[in-house]
Amino acid sequence: MKIIQRFKDGNQRFIENRLTNRNWPEQVQSTRSGQFPYAVVLSCIDSRVPIEIVLDQGLGDILSIRVAGNILNEDVLASMEYGCSVAGAKLILVMGHSKCGAVTSACKDIRVGNMTSLLSKIHPAVSKIKEPGSEFTDHEIEQVSQINVKHVINQISGKSDILDRMLKERKIAIIGSFYDVATGNVAFYV
Repeated sequence: MKIIQRFKDGNQRFIENRLTNRNWPEQVQSTRSGQFPYAVVLSCIDSRVPIEIVLDQGLGDILSIRVAGNILNEDVLASMEYGCSVAGAKLILVMGHSKCGAVTSACKDIRVGNMTSLLSKIHPAVSKIKEPGSEFTDHEIEQVSQINVKHVINQISGKSDILDRMLKERKIAIIGSFYDVATGNVAFYV
């Protein structure tokens, strides 16, 4: 898929510190009357993972949804449905990352305020390795982060009739990816 290659090329430019020189005021003007994004990206709120930068994308290229632990809920699904069925995006990319604080907190079974509900959405991925609250190695936490990406991908079509239909009709694709905060590299699960 051309979009995935576009993301791979953009990530390579990011790693090599040769980001596209963009005319931001011109992009503002060219997108002022509408948007035509080609992808929806669900990622974590982690400040080390600014999606448009690590994939070297410009204004209007992607719809970015950011929530701790790149979890799925009704609002995230509604945003994805809008992005694909209304705005015309052809790809949903779910991106997890290394050293994720939300995943680490879910592994530790942290229960504080509204975080309790959010972190519970990561528990299915945690349970694939150990029970929440168990002792986890750094490697096991990274495994949970990667499993969580796959878990979210599996949930998307199961919880959205709109996206499931678009997927079956091959109007969209859904893939996962994983960002390494130590190297800047994005691995794509294609």
